[in-house]
Amino acid sequence: MVAAVRVHKVGGPEVLTYEDIAIGAPGEGQVKIKQYACGVNFIDTYFRTGLYPSPVGLPFVAGNEGAGQVTEVGPGVTDIKVGDRVAYVVPLGAYAAERLLPAARAVKMPDNISYEQAAGMMLKGMTAQYLLNRTFKVEKGTTVLMHAAAGGVGVILCQWAKHLGATVIGTVGSEDKAAIAKANGCDHTILYRKEDFAEKVKEITGGKMCDVVYDGIGNDTFPKSLDCLRPLGYFVSFGSASGPIKAFDINLLQHKGSLFATRPTLNHYAASRSDLVMTANDLFDKVGSGAVKIPVNQTYALKDARKAHEDLEGRGTTGSTILVP
Repeated sequence: MVAAVRVHKVGGPEVLTYEDIAIGAPGEGQVKIKQYACGVNFIDTYFRTGLYPSPVGLPFVAGNEGAGQVTEVGPGVTDIKVGDRVAYVVPLGAYAAERLLPAARAVKMPDNISYEQAAGMMLKGMTAQYLLNRTFKVEKGTTVLMHAAAGGVGVILCQWAKHLGATVIGTVGSEDKAAIAKANGCDHTILYRKEDFAEKVKEITGGKMCDVVYDGIGNDTFPKSLDCLRPLGYFVSFGSASGPIKAFDINLLQHKGSLFATRPTLNHYAASRSDLVMTANDLFDKVGSGAVKIPVNQTYALKDARKAHEDLEGRGTTGSTILVP
C-alpha cells in the first residue's frame, strides 16, 4: 500500500482525499516509479471539479505531472531500465508516493535536472516550449503579451521569450507579482486590477500592439485580449483559470484585424514519442544552460494537496508548486 490523493466525487478542494492505495506490478509497456516530487497545475483543478471528465472514471488519483526513479519494468519495455531517473506528464495518477506509468510517456532526465525542478516544469515548461516555438514562432523583435506573467507558465514563458529576443509585456495582479515577472524577463508589467491592459499595451507599444497574446486566464481576459493584437496577430488561449471562454462570434477576428485564434494543448503537440522527447529535451537544455530557471516557490507535503489547491485557486501562488510524498 502506498500513500496517494484520490478524488471520489468531483467538487472543491475538500474532495481531495489522502489515503493508502494498492499499486500492482507494471504491465505490458509500463514502468513503476518511486516518486520524489509531484507537480501541481491548474489543469488538476479542472479534473477535480469535473470541468474535464476523468478518463478513468471515479475514483481517480489526482495530478498529471511528476518525477521519480524507476523501480520495476514491465514486459516489452526496452529503452528504460530500473534505476533510471524519469519525468512525465500524463492524465491523472501523479499525486502518489509510487505509481505505474506508460513507458512511452516517461522521459529520461539529465543529471543536472533535479526531481523538484522536473516536477515543477514538465507540464508548464513543455507548454512554454511549444507555445513559443510551434504555435507561434517567437524570435528577435517579436512583441509578446503574457497574461498571469508571475504564474507557473508565465515565469517560464517570459524567461524563454526574452531569451529568444522578444519584448515581453505581462499582466499581473499585484506589485509583488510584478516584481516576480520583471525578475523573470518581463520588460513591462500591467496591473490588470488597476489598469486597462489593452490601453496599457497600446501605450507601451506606441500603438503597434502585440504579435501574439498568450492567455491562460480565459473568461476574464476575453475578448479584450484581441484588442492587444496587431492586424494578423495571434490569440493563443491555452488555459481557463477564470473559467472557459464561451462561444464567440468568429467575425470578431475579422473586425479586429484578420486575427488568428487557437486553443492548443500539450496532448496534441507531444502526442508522438518523438515530439515528446524533442520538446522535453529542448526544455532540459534551456534549464540546464541557465537560460530558463524554474522557481519552485511552493512545496507542500502530499497529504496537504487540499491546501495546495486552495492556494492555487486563490491566486496565492507564484511560479511552480510541488507536492513531496
